[in-house]
Formats: sequence, structure tokens, C-alpha cells
Amino acid sequence: MKAAALRTGNTGNRQMDIYLASQSPRRRELLRQIGVEFELLPVEIDESQRAGESPESCVQRLALEKARAGRAILPAGRSRPVMGADTLVVCGDAVLGKPVDRDAALGMLQSLSGSTHRVITAVALAGDYEAARVSTSLVTFRTLTVPECEAYWETGEPRDKAGSYAVQGLAAMFITRLEGSYSGVMGLPVYETAELLKDFGIKLL
Repeated sequence: MKAAALRTGNTGNRQMDIYLASQSPRRRELLRQIGVEFELLPVEIDESQRAGESPESCVQRLALEKARAGRAILPAGRSRPVMGADTLVVCGDAVLGKPVDRDAALGMLQSLSGSTHRVITAVALAGDYEAARVSTSLVTFRTLTVPECEAYWETGEPRDKAGSYAVQGLAAMFITRLEGSYSGVMGLPVYETAELLKDFGIKLL
């Protein structure tokens, strides 16, 4: 695996805290929200769920694998921990990933319509040691019509989102109830992230 170019998320004069092994703009936004200084270290791994693997085990494994992959390509002399994260949307027994096309997205939205699903997000740090935390939230959608799902697809918002929706975007109008972590549904649970950073000696306040 080749080393990727590092890009900074530093917005102040404080020393950089971590590397972020993610290409998600939502995770960058949430880290900046709590004052974390970071550099981007995009990685690619196989995100397939293993046979017999529970969603909770899968999401934690993938977050750790992303952090490890980032750690493996750090330039010599760089020693800050690497953060990885992963999110799964689970409706019944089905894990809903990012839609491959319009039909897949419409199918996912119809399966979420009028029901409650789980959003499971794990955050992990790899440094001198490894640790991960998992957040599970319950999200309830009102009943969606087919024309609504089609119009939502045309906005472009569902295209790169697990479950084909973004809680922080237009899909907020579909949600009647959310139990758990709003930021976790976005892609990075802020409470669990802050606790994990604290365990690694990174002071945010």
C-alpha cells in the first residue's frame, strides 16, 4: 500500500492530535466541532461483511482495520495515533451499504419507510495500542411514497451514504424519532470519540 498525501485539518495553533484515516467530510466536520486537530490519511480497505459476522463486530473490525491501514503507511517519524471509523445501517437482518445505483437506493428507502432501523458506528484509534468504541442508534422513518424516494434520489444526496440517506440533510424531514447519537448517525459519535481520545491522553478542553 502506498502512502497517501497528508492533508491538514488544523484550524489553530495547537499541535496536531491525530491522523484521520477517512475520506468522509462529515467526520472531518464533527472532529473540528470538538476542536480536534488532525491530518487526513485516506486509506482503502475491503469493507465486505464476513460470513456469520454480526453488524456490531463488522463495524468495529472495519474501524480498526482502517486505523491500522493508516498506521501502516505513516511516513517515518510520525507517531500520532490514527483514527478509523465505520458506519452500518441495519434494517431487520439486512445491512444497507452505499447504493450502487438508483434502483438500489430506491429499494433501501422503501425498506426504511414506516419502520425503525439501527445505525451502528464504530470509532477506533491505533497507536502504541488499539482501542475502539461502538455507538448504536435507532432511527424511525415516516412512510415514504415512491415519488418522494425518486425525488430524493434526484437531489444527489443519497448517492454516497450508507442506507441511501443523510440525517444532516434533506432526509431529516423523513425522520420521526431518533434514539441515541445524532452524530453517530452522521458517521462519528462525538461522545464516544471524545472518550476514546481522552483514553489516549488527548485533552480537548
